Formats: sequence, C-alpha cells, structure tokens
Amino acid sequence: MNLNDLHQMTDSFNKTEKMPVLFLGHGSPMNAIEENQFVAGFRNIGKDIPKPKAILCISAHWETRGTLVTAMKNPMTIHDFGGFPKELFDVQYPAPGSPELAKEIKDNIHNTQVGLDEKWGLDHGCWSVVKHLYPKADIPVIQMSLDYYQSPQYHYDLAKELAPLRNQGILILGSGNIVHNLGKVAWDKLNASEYGYDWALEADETMKKYIVNGDHASLINYKSQGTAFNLAVPTPDHFLPLLYALALKDESEKITLFNDKLVGGSLSMTSLKID
Repeated sequence: MNLNDLHQMTDSFNKTEKMPVLFLGHGSPMNAIEENQFVAGFRNIGKDIPKPKAILCISAHWETRGTLVTAMKNPMTIHDFGGFPKELFDVQYPAPGSPELAKEIKDNIHNTQVGLDEKWGLDHGCWSVVKHLYPKADIPVIQMSLDYYQSPQYHYDLAKELAPLRNQGILILGSGNIVHNLGKVAWDKLNASEYGYDWALEADETMKKYIVNGDHASLINYKSQGTAFNLAVPTPDHFLPLLYALALKDESEKITLFNDKLVGGSLSMTSLKID
C-alpha cells in the first residue's frame, strides 16, 4: 500500500453520510419508563436513521444566560422534576460526553461566544427520549443550552452555524413541544386517545402547515401569530428547540412528521425528522 492509497483510506473514514435532524416532542418525563405510542415512535425513528458518532441535543430544560455546551467526559443523569414515581428517579443514562465535540462547537461558532460547561449533564428533555433511540447509551451526548435573554431569530441563526456537524456524523436533536401549556392541562383527559382544546388544535395545525411549507419566518415570529399561538407558547423554552431543527433544513430535504397527537388538551407530541 503506497502513501496515496493510505491517504484515500483515511479520507474515506472521515467522510460520513449526512445525518438527519430531529425534533422530538418529549412530553411527560414518564415517557422514559412507560410503553406507549410515543415511545414506539422514538424507537422506530432510531432504527430509521444512521447510527451517529455523537449527539448534540438542544433541550427545553436547560436555560442559561449565554450559550453553553456540556464539556465533561461523563455527564450525569439529571432528574429535574418532582412528584413522579421512584422508578423514574432510578433511571440512569450513562452515555459518555465529548469534550472534543464541545470544543469544536465553541471554536466554530462565530456570531456569539459559546462557553464550556462542566456542571450540567443530561436533563430529562434529553435522556428521556434519547434512551429510546439508543438504549445502550454507547453514543457520546452533549447538550447546548438556550440563552433565555435572546430572541427567536438569534436561536435560528445560531442553529445555522451548526450545519457542518451534520456531515461529521453528528445527530442534532431538538427536544421540546410545539404546543406546551402546563397551566391548562386537562388532567382528567390525559389518557384520552387524543384530546385538544380548540386553541391548541388551531395552533398545532397552523404550526405544522408552516413547518411543511417552509414558512420559518412565521414560526420565528410566533408571538405575532395571535391568541392560539400565545396560549400554545406561553414561554419560549419548549418551542425554541423546534427552530434549531428547522434552521438546519436544506431546501432539497423533506420533513416527516410522527407522534402527531395532542395529549391533555394543551400538549402536542408532534415530532419531525428532516432528511
């Protein structure tokens, strides 16, 4: 084998199939341990995409001042909730971290300063869904925080700078819910096959229309979309991860919706794959 052959072989190892992008409606933390149609949807999508070299998750449950990425070798499993059964608190997702990927992201984001975090870990917006995609916890996972001082446009633009990671075998995953109003949940209808308030149904359908039609501007400007949107997105945390996913879509790529149902009247489990 000559040097040219060796160089070509090395190059082939570095080239990877372009990874899809996911937005997962994570819903209740109980989805981590329950068997239901949404968990089945997560598992099926995990089987449908190439195995990534690492995962970058943007979770609704890590809001910070400034933008951070987790940079520890062994992120802890964070049980950032209360009032649930002990079995849920016993769940551990011991995926390794990737300080190397964290540093690469920090060095290659130019429109804002990205900090390296050693304290956070994997919150339930991340591990409660990723564990169904990759139950062996054998793929490195890092999280990027949501800067709650910044506008939706900031988050959309920041996401675009992450695009090169898709060609390096990195699965970028947003985790939230496009309709998420815990204050209006119909707790007595949580087990209904599908139930949604009129405003939740309106917002969910309109959002999906914007998503499928590529109308990102209307989603970025969700605060100007009327009463249904204001009730569906009372705070931005669960909505912003959607913008990260959509910002990474190329014009030639398609969107596949799954887990497309409302629960409890005011929560949408709608998820999507971009590839």
